[in-house]
Amino acid sequence: MATGGVVCAVDVGTSEVRAALVASDGQRLLQARSRRGADEGTETFDAERLWDDLCDVLRHVTDDAARPRLRCLAIAGHVGQVLVDEHGHPLGRAGGWADSRGVREVTAAWPDPATLRLTGRPAVTGGAVPLLHWLKDTDPSLHRRVRWALAPKDFLVLRLTGQAATDMTSAAYTLGSDVTRRAWDPGLLAIAGKGPEHFPEQHAATDIVGAVTATTALMTGLPQGLPVAAGGPDGTVGAAAVAGSAPHAVVDVAGTTDVLTRVIASPHERPSAAVLNPYLTPGLWTCGGATGMTGGALAYWARLLGLGDPTAAVQRLGPALGAIPAGSDGLSMSPLLTGSRFPGWDQRERGGLWGLAEHHGPAHLLRAAQEAAAYVVRQAVDTLLSDDASDTPIVLAGGPSRSPELVQLRADVLGRPVDASSEPDASLHGAALLALVAAGLEPSLEAAQAHTERGLRRFAPQPPVAARYDELYRRWLRAKDG
Repeated sequence: MATGGVVCAVDVGTSEVRAALVASDGQRLLQARSRRGADEGTETFDAERLWDDLCDVLRHVTDDAARPRLRCLAIAGHVGQVLVDEHGHPLGRAGGWADSRGVREVTAAWPDPATLRLTGRPAVTGGAVPLLHWLKDTDPSLHRRVRWALAPKDFLVLRLTGQAATDMTSAAYTLGSDVTRRAWDPGLLAIAGKGPEHFPEQHAATDIVGAVTATTALMTGLPQGLPVAAGGPDGTVGAAAVAGSAPHAVVDVAGTTDVLTRVIASPHERPSAAVLNPYLTPGLWTCGGATGMTGGALAYWARLLGLGDPTAAVQRLGPALGAIPAGSDGLSMSPLLTGSRFPGWDQRERGGLWGLAEHHGPAHLLRAAQEAAAYVVRQAVDTLLSDDASDTPIVLAGGPSRSPELVQLRADVLGRPVDASSEPDASLHGAALLALVAAGLEPSLEAAQAHTERGLRRFAPQPPVAARYDELYRRWLRAKDG
Protein backbone atom coordinates (compact mmCIF):
# COMPACT_ATOMS: atom_id res chain seq x y z
CA MET A 1 0.00 0.00 0.00
CA ALA A 2 1.36 3.39 -0.99
CA THR A 3 1.79 5.94 1.80
CA GLY A 4 1.89 9.67 2.16
CA GLY A 5 -1.18 10.59 0.16
CA VAL A 6 -4.35 12.28 1.38
CA VAL A 7 -7.80 12.12 -0.18
CA CYS A 8 -10.96 14.14 0.30
CA ALA A 9 -14.17 12.22 1.05
CA VAL A 10 -17.66 13.73 0.86
CA ASP A 11 -20.97 12.27 2.01
CA VAL A 12 -24.14 14.03 0.84
CA GLY A 13 -27.00 12.80 3.02
CA THR A 14 -30.54 14.07 3.28
CA SER A 15 -29.89 15.64 6.69
CA GLU A 16 -26.34 16.93 6.29
CA VAL A 17 -23.28 17.22 4.08
CA ARG A 18 -20.00 15.92 5.48
CA ALA A 19 -16.43 16.14 4.25
CA ALA A 20 -13.13 14.82 5.55
CA LEU A 21 -9.47 14.68 4.66
CA VAL A 22 -8.36 11.07 5.01
CA ALA A 23 -4.83 9.67 5.04
CA SER A 24 -3.87 6.55 3.11
CA ASP A 25 -4.15 4.46 6.30
CA GLY A 26 -7.78 5.56 6.76
CA GLN A 27 -7.08 8.09 9.51
CA ARG A 28 -9.24 11.21 9.35
CA LEU A 29 -7.16 14.36 9.56
CA LEU A 30 -9.90 16.97 9.37
CA GLN A 31 -13.69 16.73 9.24
CA ALA A 32 -16.60 19.15 8.85
CA ARG A 33 -20.35 18.92 8.42
CA SER A 34 -23.18 21.24 7.46
CA ARG A 35 -26.81 20.63 8.37
CA ARG A 36 -29.30 20.76 5.52
CA GLY A 37 -32.77 22.26 5.89
CA ALA A 38 -35.53 20.03 7.27
CA ASP A 39 -37.32 20.14 3.90
CA GLU A 40 -34.22 19.35 1.83
CA GLY A 41 -33.34 16.03 0.26
CA THR A 42 -36.32 13.75 0.91
CA GLU A 43 -38.89 14.71 -1.75
CA THR A 44 -37.37 17.81 -3.35
CA PHE A 45 -34.42 20.08 -2.64
CA ASP A 46 -32.62 23.21 -3.82
CA ALA A 47 -29.56 22.04 -5.78
CA GLU A 48 -27.88 25.47 -5.58
CA ARG A 49 -28.19 25.37 -1.81
CA LEU A 50 -26.64 21.90 -1.83
CA TRP A 51 -23.70 23.27 -3.80
CA ASP A 52 -23.30 26.05 -1.23
CA ASP A 53 -23.31 23.45 1.56
CA LEU A 54 -20.58 21.49 -0.22
CA CYS A 55 -18.42 24.58 -0.68
CA ASP A 56 -18.88 25.39 3.00
CA VAL A 57 -17.69 22.02 4.31
CA LEU A 58 -14.83 21.84 1.80
CA ARG A 59 -13.53 25.22 2.90
CA HIS A 60 -13.54 23.97 6.50
CA VAL A 61 -11.42 20.90 5.73
CA THR A 62 -9.01 22.56 3.34
CA ASP A 63 -5.67 22.62 5.12
CA ASP A 64 -2.50 24.33 3.92
CA ALA A 65 -0.32 21.46 5.15
CA ALA A 66 -2.46 18.71 3.59
CA ARG A 67 -3.28 20.48 0.31
CA PRO A 68 -0.03 19.52 -1.49
CA ARG A 69 -0.62 15.86 -0.57
CA LEU A 70 -4.24 15.77 -1.79
CA ARG A 71 -4.57 13.11 -4.48
CA CYS A 72 -8.29 12.71 -5.21
CA LEU A 73 -11.87 13.56 -4.16
CA ALA A 74 -14.87 11.20 -4.17
CA ILE A 75 -18.51 11.76 -3.24
CA ALA A 76 -21.12 9.39 -1.86
CA GLY A 77 -24.58 10.90 -2.26
CA HIS A 78 -28.23 10.16 -1.65
CA VAL A 79 -30.41 9.03 -4.53
CA GLY A 80 -32.25 11.72 -6.49
CA GLN A 81 -32.28 13.67 -9.72
CA VAL A 82 -31.14 17.16 -10.71
CA LEU A 83 -32.17 18.47 -14.13
CA VAL A 84 -29.82 21.13 -15.47
CA ASP A 85 -29.61 23.28 -18.60
CA GLU A 86 -26.65 23.58 -20.97
CA HIS A 87 -24.90 25.93 -18.52
CA GLY A 88 -25.27 23.49 -15.61
CA HIS A 89 -27.97 25.56 -13.90
CA PRO A 90 -30.71 23.58 -12.10
CA LEU A 91 -34.17 23.71 -13.66
CA GLY A 92 -36.58 23.98 -10.74
CA ARG A 93 -36.33 22.03 -7.50
CA ALA A 94 -34.42 18.80 -7.74
CA GLY A 95 -35.98 15.46 -6.81
CA GLY A 96 -34.96 13.53 -3.68
CA TRP A 97 -35.20 9.81 -2.99
CA ALA A 98 -38.93 10.03 -2.19
CA ASP A 99 -39.85 12.17 -5.22
CA SER A 100 -42.91 10.55 -6.81
CA ARG A 101 -43.50 12.95 -9.71
CA GLY A 102 -44.31 10.93 -12.81
CA VAL A 103 -44.40 7.55 -11.05
CA ARG A 104 -48.11 6.92 -11.67
CA GLU A 105 -47.88 7.95 -15.31
CA VAL A 106 -44.81 5.86 -16.08
CA THR A 107 -46.33 2.87 -14.29
CA ALA A 108 -49.30 3.07 -16.63
CA ALA A 109 -47.09 3.55 -19.69
CA TRP A 110 -44.92 0.48 -18.97
CA PRO A 111 -47.49 -2.33 -18.85
CA ASP A 112 -44.97 -4.96 -19.97
CA PRO A 113 -43.13 -6.39 -16.92
CA ALA A 114 -40.19 -7.30 -19.16
CA THR A 115 -39.55 -3.61 -19.76
CA LEU A 116 -39.40 -2.91 -16.05
CA ARG A 117 -37.16 -5.92 -15.47
CA LEU A 118 -34.48 -4.26 -17.61
CA THR A 119 -34.22 -1.59 -14.93
CA GLY A 120 -33.74 -4.15 -12.15
CA ARG A 121 -36.75 -2.78 -10.31
CA PRO A 122 -39.89 -4.57 -9.09
CA ALA A 123 -41.89 -1.34 -9.44
CA VAL A 124 -41.55 2.20 -10.76
CA THR A 125 -39.98 3.94 -7.80
CA GLY A 126 -39.14 7.40 -9.05
CA GLY A 127 -36.02 8.60 -10.82
CA ALA A 128 -35.01 10.79 -13.71
CA VAL A 129 -37.19 9.00 -16.27
CA PRO A 130 -40.48 9.52 -14.34
CA LEU A 131 -39.48 13.09 -13.48
CA LEU A 132 -38.74 13.93 -17.12
CA HIS A 133 -41.98 12.28 -18.23
CA TRP A 134 -43.88 14.41 -15.72
CA LEU A 135 -42.05 17.56 -16.82
CA LYS A 136 -42.77 16.85 -20.49
CA ASP A 137 -46.51 16.93 -19.73
CA THR A 138 -46.58 19.77 -17.20
CA ASP A 139 -43.96 22.19 -18.59
CA PRO A 140 -42.84 21.29 -22.14
CA SER A 141 -40.74 24.43 -22.52
CA LEU A 142 -38.73 23.60 -19.40
CA HIS A 143 -38.43 19.98 -20.56
CA ARG A 144 -36.84 21.17 -23.81
CA ARG A 145 -34.19 23.08 -21.85
CA VAL A 146 -32.91 19.98 -20.02
CA ARG A 147 -29.35 19.19 -21.06
CA TRP A 148 -28.42 16.68 -18.37
CA ALA A 149 -30.31 14.49 -15.91
CA LEU A 150 -27.95 13.96 -12.97
CA ALA A 151 -27.83 12.32 -9.55
CA PRO A 152 -27.22 14.85 -6.74
CA LYS A 153 -23.56 13.87 -6.38
CA ASP A 154 -23.19 13.98 -10.20
CA PHE A 155 -24.45 17.56 -10.14
CA LEU A 156 -21.73 18.38 -7.60
CA VAL A 157 -19.11 16.64 -9.75
CA LEU A 158 -20.29 18.73 -12.71
CA ARG A 159 -19.86 21.90 -10.66
CA LEU A 160 -16.43 20.86 -9.43
CA THR A 161 -15.03 19.73 -12.77
CA GLY A 162 -17.26 20.97 -15.59
CA GLN A 163 -17.71 17.32 -16.66
CA ALA A 164 -21.00 15.39 -16.68
CA ALA A 165 -20.44 11.82 -15.48
CA THR A 166 -22.14 9.17 -13.39
CA ASP A 167 -21.44 5.74 -11.95
CA MET A 168 -23.21 2.54 -12.96
CA THR A 169 -25.07 2.16 -9.67
CA SER A 170 -26.47 5.70 -9.71
CA ALA A 171 -27.43 5.21 -13.36
CA ALA A 172 -29.62 2.27 -12.33
CA TYR A 173 -31.73 4.58 -10.15
CA THR A 174 -32.80 6.67 -13.14
CA LEU A 175 -34.95 3.82 -14.58
CA GLY A 176 -33.22 4.46 -17.88
CA SER A 177 -30.33 2.00 -17.65
CA ASP A 178 -30.27 -1.69 -18.52
CA VAL A 179 -28.64 -2.81 -15.29
CA THR A 180 -27.42 -6.17 -16.58
CA ARG A 181 -25.57 -4.50 -19.50
CA ARG A 182 -24.68 -1.44 -17.38
CA ALA A 183 -25.61 0.85 -20.25
CA TRP A 184 -28.30 3.41 -21.15
CA ASP A 185 -31.26 1.86 -22.96
CA PRO A 186 -32.89 4.09 -25.62
CA GLY A 187 -36.21 2.27 -25.24
CA LEU A 188 -36.33 2.96 -21.49
CA LEU A 189 -35.33 6.59 -22.00
CA ALA A 190 -37.89 7.19 -24.75
CA ILE A 191 -40.73 7.61 -22.28
CA ALA A 192 -38.75 10.48 -20.73
CA GLY A 193 -38.75 12.28 -24.07
CA LYS A 194 -34.94 12.26 -24.01
CA GLY A 195 -32.16 10.08 -25.38
CA PRO A 196 -28.84 8.74 -24.08
CA GLU A 197 -27.20 12.03 -25.05
CA HIS A 198 -29.06 13.69 -22.15
CA PHE A 199 -27.60 11.29 -19.61
CA PRO A 200 -23.93 11.29 -18.59
CA GLU A 201 -21.49 8.55 -19.49
CA GLN A 202 -21.47 5.66 -17.03
CA HIS A 203 -18.25 4.84 -15.18
CA ALA A 204 -16.99 2.62 -12.41
CA ALA A 205 -17.24 4.40 -9.05
CA THR A 206 -13.44 4.59 -8.79
CA ASP A 207 -12.86 6.04 -12.27
CA ILE A 208 -11.41 9.55 -12.49
CA VAL A 209 -13.99 11.62 -14.38
CA GLY A 210 -12.60 15.15 -14.15
CA ALA A 211 -10.49 17.63 -12.23
CA VAL A 212 -11.27 20.65 -10.03
CA THR A 213 -11.43 23.80 -12.16
CA ALA A 214 -9.76 27.11 -11.35
CA THR A 215 -13.13 28.69 -10.53
CA THR A 216 -14.25 25.99 -8.12
CA ALA A 217 -10.79 25.84 -6.55
CA LEU A 218 -11.33 29.42 -5.41
CA MET A 219 -14.82 28.60 -4.10
CA THR A 220 -13.87 25.45 -2.21
CA GLY A 221 -10.21 25.83 -1.25
CA LEU A 222 -9.35 22.64 -3.13
CA PRO A 223 -6.27 22.69 -5.33
CA GLN A 224 -6.90 23.30 -9.00
CA GLY A 225 -6.51 20.12 -11.02
CA LEU A 226 -7.38 17.77 -8.14
CA PRO A 227 -8.75 14.55 -9.71
CA VAL A 228 -12.39 13.73 -8.94
CA ALA A 229 -13.77 10.18 -8.99
CA ALA A 230 -17.24 9.18 -10.18
CA GLY A 231 -18.37 8.20 -6.67
CA GLY A 232 -21.59 6.36 -5.89
CA PRO A 233 -24.89 6.19 -3.95
CA ASP A 234 -24.44 6.60 -0.20
CA GLY A 235 -26.12 3.33 0.82
CA THR A 236 -24.07 1.22 -1.57
CA VAL A 237 -20.84 3.05 -0.74
CA GLY A 238 -21.51 2.67 2.98
CA ALA A 239 -22.16 -1.05 2.56
CA ALA A 240 -18.87 -1.47 0.73
CA ALA A 241 -17.06 0.32 3.55
CA VAL A 242 -18.20 -2.08 6.26
CA ALA A 243 -18.59 -5.38 4.38
CA GLY A 244 -16.40 -5.16 1.32
CA SER A 245 -17.32 -7.50 -1.50
CA ALA A 246 -18.05 -10.72 0.38
CA PRO A 247 -20.87 -12.52 -1.49
CA HIS A 248 -24.14 -12.81 0.46
CA ALA A 249 -23.11 -10.33 3.14
CA VAL A 250 -26.11 -8.24 4.19
CA VAL A 251 -25.54 -4.67 5.31
CA ASP A 252 -28.03 -2.22 6.80
CA VAL A 253 -26.90 1.40 6.48
CA ALA A 254 -29.33 3.24 8.74
CA GLY A 255 -30.20 6.90 8.39
CA THR A 256 -33.33 8.77 7.34
CA THR A 257 -34.20 5.43 5.76
CA ASP A 258 -32.51 2.07 6.18
CA VAL A 259 -30.74 0.92 3.02
CA LEU A 260 -30.47 -2.88 2.90
CA THR A 261 -27.79 -4.32 0.60
CA ARG A 262 -26.93 -7.95 -0.11
CA VAL A 263 -23.96 -8.69 -2.36
CA ILE A 264 -24.72 -11.38 -4.96
CA ALA A 265 -22.70 -13.05 -7.71
CA SER A 266 -25.48 -13.22 -10.30
CA PRO A 267 -28.53 -11.08 -11.15
CA HIS A 268 -30.61 -14.27 -10.99
CA GLU A 269 -30.15 -14.43 -7.21
CA ARG A 270 -32.30 -11.33 -6.69
CA PRO A 271 -35.60 -11.81 -4.81
CA SER A 272 -38.48 -10.50 -6.93
CA ALA A 273 -39.31 -7.70 -4.46
CA ALA A 274 -35.72 -6.40 -4.32
CA VAL A 275 -33.91 -3.82 -6.40
CA LEU A 276 -31.02 -5.09 -8.53
CA ASN A 277 -27.98 -2.85 -8.90
CA PRO A 278 -24.51 -3.20 -10.39
CA TYR A 279 -22.11 -3.26 -7.44
CA LEU A 280 -19.08 -1.04 -7.07
CA THR A 281 -16.89 -4.10 -7.68
CA PRO A 282 -16.93 -5.41 -11.28
CA GLY A 283 -18.67 -8.74 -11.74
CA LEU A 284 -20.81 -8.44 -8.61
CA TRP A 285 -24.32 -7.16 -7.98
CA THR A 286 -26.44 -6.12 -5.06
CA CYS A 287 -30.06 -6.68 -4.23
CA GLY A 288 -32.15 -4.92 -1.63
CA GLY A 289 -33.24 -1.32 -1.50
CA ALA A 290 -34.13 1.62 0.68
CA THR A 291 -37.04 1.21 3.05
CA GLY A 292 -39.58 3.91 3.71
CA MET A 293 -38.87 6.36 6.52
CA THR A 294 -37.31 4.83 9.63
CA GLY A 295 -34.80 7.17 11.24
CA GLY A 296 -36.59 10.07 9.56
CA ALA A 297 -39.81 9.18 11.35
CA LEU A 298 -37.99 9.02 14.69
CA ALA A 299 -36.61 12.50 14.00
CA TYR A 300 -40.11 13.67 13.07
CA TRP A 301 -41.58 12.52 16.37
CA ALA A 302 -38.70 14.00 18.36
CA ARG A 303 -39.28 17.39 16.72
CA LEU A 304 -43.06 17.15 17.09
CA LEU A 305 -42.68 16.49 20.81
CA GLY A 306 -40.33 19.45 21.20
CA LEU A 307 -37.41 17.21 22.18
CA GLY A 308 -34.93 18.32 19.51
CA ASP A 309 -33.13 15.70 17.43
CA PRO A 310 -33.31 11.98 18.30
CA THR A 311 -30.02 12.02 20.22
CA ALA A 312 -31.17 14.93 22.37
CA ALA A 313 -34.57 13.29 22.84
CA VAL A 314 -33.05 10.04 24.10
CA GLN A 315 -30.77 11.94 26.46
CA ARG A 316 -33.67 13.98 27.87
CA LEU A 317 -35.99 11.01 28.36
CA GLY A 318 -33.20 8.86 29.81
CA PRO A 319 -34.36 6.10 32.17
CA ALA A 320 -38.03 6.54 31.23
CA LEU A 321 -37.28 5.30 27.72
CA GLY A 322 -35.26 2.32 28.88
CA ALA A 323 -37.95 1.21 31.33
CA ILE A 324 -40.62 0.75 28.65
CA PRO A 325 -41.26 -2.95 27.95
CA ALA A 326 -41.33 -4.60 24.54
CA GLY A 327 -44.43 -3.42 22.70
CA SER A 328 -44.39 0.09 24.24
CA ASP A 329 -47.28 -0.72 26.60
CA GLY A 330 -49.65 -1.36 23.70
CA LEU A 331 -48.64 1.63 21.54
CA SER A 332 -47.48 0.99 17.99
CA MET A 333 -47.05 2.87 14.75
CA SER A 334 -46.10 2.74 11.10
CA PRO A 335 -43.18 5.11 10.39
CA LEU A 336 -43.82 5.22 6.62
CA LEU A 337 -44.60 8.94 6.37
CA THR A 338 -43.60 9.17 2.69
CA GLY A 339 -44.75 5.74 1.53
CA SER A 340 -43.22 2.29 1.63
CA ARG A 341 -40.36 1.24 -0.58
CA PHE A 342 -38.43 -2.01 -0.24
CA PRO A 343 -40.04 -4.52 0.04
CA GLY A 344 -43.65 -3.24 -0.16
CA TRP A 345 -43.31 -0.61 -2.92
CA ASP A 346 -46.47 1.37 -2.17
CA GLN A 347 -45.80 5.09 -2.38
CA ARG A 348 -49.38 5.81 -1.34
CA GLU A 349 -48.88 4.23 2.07
CA ARG A 350 -48.66 6.64 4.99
CA GLY A 351 -47.74 6.45 8.64
CA GLY A 352 -50.16 5.54 11.38
CA LEU A 353 -50.44 5.38 15.15
CA TRP A 354 -52.60 2.92 17.04
CA GLY A 355 -53.21 1.81 20.60
CA LEU A 356 -52.74 5.33 21.99
CA ALA A 357 -54.04 5.56 25.57
CA GLU A 358 -54.03 8.09 28.39
CA HIS A 359 -51.05 6.51 30.15
CA HIS A 360 -48.76 6.93 27.12
CA GLY A 361 -46.22 9.74 27.18
CA PRO A 362 -43.37 11.04 25.00
CA ALA A 363 -41.10 8.13 25.93
CA HIS A 364 -43.70 5.64 24.69
CA LEU A 365 -43.96 7.47 21.37
CA LEU A 366 -40.21 7.45 20.82
CA ARG A 367 -39.90 3.80 21.83
CA ALA A 368 -42.75 2.88 19.47
CA ALA A 369 -40.94 4.73 16.67
CA GLN A 370 -37.72 2.79 17.40
CA GLU A 371 -39.62 -0.50 17.38
CA ALA A 372 -41.47 0.39 14.18
CA ALA A 373 -38.19 1.17 12.42
CA ALA A 374 -36.88 -2.25 13.44
CA TYR A 375 -40.08 -3.91 12.16
CA VAL A 376 -39.66 -2.23 8.77
CA VAL A 377 -36.08 -3.50 8.60
CA ARG A 378 -37.21 -7.00 9.52
CA GLN A 379 -39.58 -7.01 6.53
CA ALA A 380 -36.63 -6.21 4.29
CA VAL A 381 -34.25 -8.70 5.92
CA ASP A 382 -36.80 -11.52 5.76
CA THR A 383 -37.19 -10.82 2.03
CA LEU A 384 -33.44 -10.91 1.39
CA LEU A 385 -32.77 -13.97 3.53
CA SER A 386 -35.94 -15.98 3.07
CA ASP A 387 -33.98 -19.18 2.37
CA ASP A 388 -31.17 -18.64 4.86
CA ALA A 389 -30.75 -19.86 8.42
CA SER A 390 -31.73 -17.46 11.18
CA ASP A 391 -28.10 -17.23 12.36
CA THR A 392 -27.03 -15.22 9.29
CA PRO A 393 -25.71 -11.95 10.78
CA ILE A 394 -26.67 -8.47 9.63
CA VAL A 395 -23.97 -5.79 9.57
CA LEU A 396 -25.42 -2.54 10.92
CA ALA A 397 -23.85 0.84 10.18
CA GLY A 398 -25.12 4.37 10.71
CA GLY A 399 -26.75 6.14 13.64
CA PRO A 400 -28.35 3.18 15.49
CA SER A 401 -25.05 1.24 15.45
CA ARG A 402 -23.67 3.74 17.97
CA SER A 403 -26.27 2.80 20.59
CA PRO A 404 -25.90 -0.65 22.22
CA GLU A 405 -29.54 -0.46 23.27
CA LEU A 406 -30.76 0.13 19.71
CA VAL A 407 -28.48 -2.56 18.26
CA GLN A 408 -29.84 -5.04 20.81
CA LEU A 409 -33.38 -4.01 19.86
CA ARG A 410 -32.58 -4.70 16.19
CA ALA A 411 -31.15 -8.14 17.07
CA ASP A 412 -34.20 -9.03 19.15
CA VAL A 413 -36.69 -7.86 16.51
CA LEU A 414 -34.81 -9.48 13.62
CA GLY A 415 -34.20 -12.69 15.56
CA ARG A 416 -30.69 -12.70 14.06
CA PRO A 417 -27.22 -11.68 15.21
CA VAL A 418 -26.39 -8.08 14.42
CA ASP A 419 -22.77 -7.00 13.92
CA ALA A 420 -22.55 -3.32 14.80
CA SER A 421 -19.88 -1.41 12.93
CA SER A 422 -17.68 0.90 14.97
CA GLU A 423 -17.39 3.13 11.90
CA PRO A 424 -19.53 6.18 12.81
CA ASP A 425 -19.85 7.48 9.23
CA ALA A 426 -19.96 4.50 6.89
CA SER A 427 -20.80 6.41 3.70
CA LEU A 428 -18.08 9.00 4.37
CA HIS A 429 -15.59 6.22 5.02
CA GLY A 430 -16.71 4.48 1.83
CA ALA A 431 -16.18 7.66 -0.18
CA ALA A 432 -12.63 7.78 1.18
CA LEU A 433 -12.05 4.19 0.02
CA LEU A 434 -13.24 5.09 -3.49
CA ALA A 435 -10.87 8.06 -3.55
CA LEU A 436 -7.94 5.95 -2.32
CA VAL A 437 -8.45 3.48 -5.16
CA ALA A 438 -9.03 6.20 -7.75
CA ALA A 439 -5.82 7.93 -6.65
CA GLY A 440 -3.81 4.73 -6.97
CA LEU A 441 -3.11 4.58 -3.24
CA GLU A 442 -4.91 1.22 -3.06
CA PRO A 443 -5.03 -1.44 -5.80
CA SER A 444 -8.72 -2.29 -5.35
CA LEU A 445 -11.80 -1.53 -3.29
CA GLU A 446 -11.43 -4.89 -1.54
CA ALA A 447 -7.85 -4.07 -0.53
CA ALA A 448 -8.82 -0.59 0.66
CA GLN A 449 -11.64 -1.98 2.78
CA ALA A 450 -9.39 -4.65 4.29
CA HIS A 451 -6.60 -2.17 5.15
CA THR A 452 -8.93 0.30 6.86
CA GLU A 453 -11.57 -2.09 8.25
CA ARG A 454 -13.23 -0.98 11.47
CA GLY A 455 -14.18 -3.49 14.15
CA LEU A 456 -17.56 -5.20 14.46
CA ARG A 457 -19.30 -5.96 17.76
CA ARG A 458 -21.80 -8.81 17.69
CA PHE A 459 -25.17 -8.62 19.44
CA ALA A 460 -27.08 -11.90 19.70
CA PRO A 461 -30.88 -11.97 20.08
CA GLN A 462 -32.08 -12.65 23.62
CA PRO A 463 -34.37 -15.68 23.24
CA PRO A 464 -37.26 -14.62 25.54
CA VAL A 465 -37.26 -11.05 24.23
CA ALA A 466 -36.86 -12.18 20.60
CA ALA A 467 -39.81 -14.56 20.98
CA ARG A 468 -41.93 -11.71 22.33
CA TYR A 469 -40.87 -9.44 19.47
CA ASP A 470 -41.65 -12.14 16.93
CA GLU A 471 -45.25 -12.12 18.21
CA LEU A 472 -45.36 -8.31 18.28
CA TYR A 473 -43.94 -8.06 14.76
CA ARG A 474 -46.61 -10.32 13.31
CA ARG A 475 -49.27 -8.33 15.15
CA TRP A 476 -47.74 -5.12 13.77
CA LEU A 477 -47.88 -6.48 10.21
CA ARG A 478 -51.58 -7.30 10.55
CA ALA A 479 -52.40 -3.89 12.02
CA LYS A 480 -50.36 -1.96 9.44
CA ASP A 481 -51.73 -3.82 6.45
CA GLY A 482 -55.26 -4.20 7.78
